[in-house]
Amino acid sequence: MKEEKQYYVYILASKRNGTLYIGITSNLADRVFKHRSGAYDGFTKKYKVGKLVYYEVHGDVYGAISREKQLKDWKRNWKIQLIEKNNFVWRDLFNEI
Repeated sequence: MKEEKQYYVYILASKRNGTLYIGITSNLADRVFKHRSGAYDGFTKKYKVGKLVYYEVHGDVYGAISREKQLKDWKRNWKIQLIEKNNFVWRDLFNEI
């Protein structure tokens, strides 16, 4: 039996109420580790965004891509409310995945 692949939509932050980054991946732990280690030149490295503050699991890549686009279009305040709904203190969730 084929195992279902999972996809993750995630939000990284530089600090509480800091700079936010939204992404999608099929390997959340590896992706967050690479953001933190500076493996990716660009936004997350420039703004030191590496604290995993929110993520969702999706069984379908198209659903995950759609959700990522939706979140990127949201107002900043909506994103903060989404994070704080499940992670009020902006705890780093990396060790929990």
